[in-house]
Amino acid sequence: MKSATTFLMFQGQANAAIQQYKEWFKDLTVESLTYMENSQQVAMAVLNLKGLKVMVNDSVIKHNFTFTPATSIFVECETLEEIDNLAAEVLVDGQALMPLGHYGFSEKFAWIQDRFGVSWQFTYNPS
Repeated sequence: MKSATTFLMFQGQANAAIQQYKEWFKDLTVESLTYMENSQQVAMAVLNLKGLKVMVNDSVIKHNFTFTPATSIFVECETLEEIDNLAAEVLVDGQALMPLGHYGFSEKFAWIQDRFGVSWQFTYNPS
């Protein structure tokens, strides 16, 4: 096996998602980005979030499915301020699957599906 990478397939919202993720995650970098010919739809993008490579595209085929909360991106926050801010920002027009709180397994935790349907788990555990 050469590699394994997270792949997020959107249906026309990939570019908006990339721009939003760049606002939420200051450390996110766009390693590559190509658009479909004569379009603003993303043919392929490669993002890097703290070493996690994420491929992103807009599907040219319309599907009857979207993202599932059963698969999520797990983010370990460095400070209480960071988890509070990220949880609040990602929740805008999204849905709290587990609202920000203390659940016994971490000092603070939130599981949020963003406005694009991608699920994020945020945790804070001081060490």
